[in-house]
Amino acid sequence: MTDIDPDFDKSELVADVAALDNFNRNVVEEFRANGGKVGGPFEGGTLLLLHTTGARSGQPRLSPLAYLEVDGRMLIVGSYAGGPKDPAWVHNLRANPKARIEVGTDAYDVVSRELPADERDAAYPKIVEAAPVFAEYQAKTSRAIPLFELVRA
Repeated sequence: MTDIDPDFDKSELVADVAALDNFNRNVVEEFRANGGKVGGPFEGGTLLLLHTTGARSGQPRLSPLAYLEVDGRMLIVGSYAGGPKDPAWVHNLRANPKARIEVGTDAYDVVSRELPADERDAAYPKIVEAAPVFAEYQAKTSRAIPLFELVRA
């Protein structure tokens, strides 16, 4: 289960790329300094650091993300706080499903798999049950928020 502060408004960060980059950089630093634990809006939540390869640039990219364990699977949610488009990491995983993650003090390679519509639709209510903020994010956008399973390579 993950506890994301419901009063935290990430939509402001989605609108300002520089602010989002700075916010993410601070989360990454705190994550690494505290063995995978962070405070603020993510205190008590389950976070990972996702290392992807840029879909267009080919450059390494790093994204701190909440993850949830659903039916024994590690899932990440492409919510972008309910923004109108998918976050960049979604495009990166679609182009190259191989990635690396840091969870706590462990780091390992994974292969991602985007859940097809039927699996996504079955899993999303479980995501919402564990982290109700994802219901709000889905309500804010017309796109189906994608879910990705991460499997150790």
